[in-house]
Amino acid sequence: MALGATQIIAKMAQIDGWKLHGDGSDVAIEKTYRFDSYLETMAFANAVAYIAERQDHHPDLLVQFKACSVRWHTHDVQGISLNDFKCAALVDALIQPD
Repeated sequence: MALGATQIIAKMAQIDGWKLHGDGSDVAIEKTYRFDSYLETMAFANAVAYIAERQDHHPDLLVQFKACSVRWHTHDVQGISLNDFKCAALVDALIQPD
């Protein structure tokens, strides 16, 4: 089930650094992670892929030299679902604070 605007705003307040991207049925949550090397970026992207497979929920990834953008959207409901926020939190947990 797609979340309504009020629910999305409330959930956005609970996750750090994520932004809304797009609108209407193309709305998604997105965050860009930055790394010191290409190898770190690829390790992160592969870890996100592992999470996606385990959750059976697959984000759009944009992998660059020292950055990876992750975009969650639930195609089945043409919007953002609770599962998008759950997966966003799992991806955030990959990054250890310094």
